[in-house]
Amino acid sequence: MEFAEQREGIRSSSKGALADYFALTKFRITANVLLTAAGGAWLAPGSLKGSTWFFLLLGSALIVSGANALNMYIERDIDGRMARTKNRPLPAKRLEPRAVLAFGVILSALAVPALAIGVNATTALLAVLANVSYVLAYTPMKQRSHVALLVGAVPGAIPPLMGWTAQTGRIDPGGLALFGIMFFWQIPHFLAISLFRQEDYKNAGLIVMPNVLGVPATKRAMMNYTAALLVCSLFVVPLGVVGPAYLAGAALLGIALFAYSTLGIIRGDVTKEATNKWARRFFFGTIFYVCALFGLFAVGHTS
Repeated sequence: MEFAEQREGIRSSSKGALADYFALTKFRITANVLLTAAGGAWLAPGSLKGSTWFFLLLGSALIVSGANALNMYIERDIDGRMARTKNRPLPAKRLEPRAVLAFGVILSALAVPALAIGVNATTALLAVLANVSYVLAYTPMKQRSHVALLVGAVPGAIPPLMGWTAQTGRIDPGGLALFGIMFFWQIPHFLAISLFRQEDYKNAGLIVMPNVLGVPATKRAMMNYTAALLVCSLFVVPLGVVGPAYLAGAALLGIALFAYSTLGIIRGDVTKEATNKWARRFFFGTIFYVCALFGLFAVGHTS
């Protein structure tokens, strides 16, 4: 009886450890990367072989999972000071930092040959750039400047370009337009989060725009970057990435998001609760926007 209980305890502990290692990969972020990488490959001219699809998705999953694990390793003390992250495996002391570091390095290292051999060298180089810029530039910069957001938007925008280069083997205007859409989308998306989690970031020692330049400046930045997103989302039509069927839907989506971004400015200095409510709605609006936009891509692509 005692042996059976010990065996059950070991099994339960193993399951818990597996769940914690899985949590290090930040599955929702990884899934988003896979969707945007696949979207870039789908929109690029030509057609990928099944094996290339496999290695593109495998390598993308490995490189982003490795970067996420390394990010959690570097920010383990910060995560312990934030309400939404304090129960992650490292701040909760369910995993050892050294093990998490090794896990992140191994996943990142495995991604490079998977992409270089299974896809092509250009896609592998983009993956390395995304990983290194996220881990070694964006992550430490978050504690020093709100400009880190612009740096962090670069690796976040690379996956659709990786999908494009997996198909074409080169970086060209169509792929760069997809990069631009994801770059400009991330900035107002995250600024909305920084508004309704302003105090949480401040307590953790992370520098975000509302705590440096103030709420009105943050709202103006959200409006400006949303306008840039609208323009960039339409630019893919003259480049031939998508056909005219995409244009009307993308324009309506972009105008609606831009209109809601202006509402926060038009209303002026309202209460903190009202600002947070508006920012949360805008945040969810950006998620709906990007999902709907990629749906329009699927319908309107010309390849």
